[in-house]
Amino acid sequence: MKLTEHFSLAELVASQVATRKGIDNAPGPAVIANLTRLAALLEQVRALVGGPITVSSGYRSPALNRAVGGAASSAHVLGLAADISTNKLAPKALALLIRQSGIIYDQLIYEGTWVHIALSAGAPRRQVLTAKFVGGSVSYVSGIV
Repeated sequence: MKLTEHFSLAELVASQVATRKGIDNAPGPAVIANLTRLAALLEQVRALVGGPITVSSGYRSPALNRAVGGAASSAHVLGLAADISTNKLAPKALALLIRQSGIIYDQLIYEGTWVHIALSAGAPRRQVLTAKFVGGSVSYVSGIV
């Protein structure tokens, strides 16, 4: 099922971890509606970049989110977040480009080897963070550093 011109439902729910562990990652109708909004956001990022972007993680069912160690309040569980990259730009350059654009997002996180971009159910915060991974844990600092 195509959600937008360049993004399909299958692409936004695909998970190697779910496949490997036999976790059902099928979304319900409300999540599919959110994924459609997310796909529209990703189309804007694709246009900004001028080429394809890769989604490494989109929707995560609650069981999958637990299996990957995601935050309980993760927007991925609602179908409102994606971890992305592109061959056209390094992840930091991608995060900076999105931050400087007019694209409306709730959260943008530079994660080192990918960029997390999320929408919200309410008013967008336009929060920009950088993830710092130390000793098996993660912390966040404001901005792209």
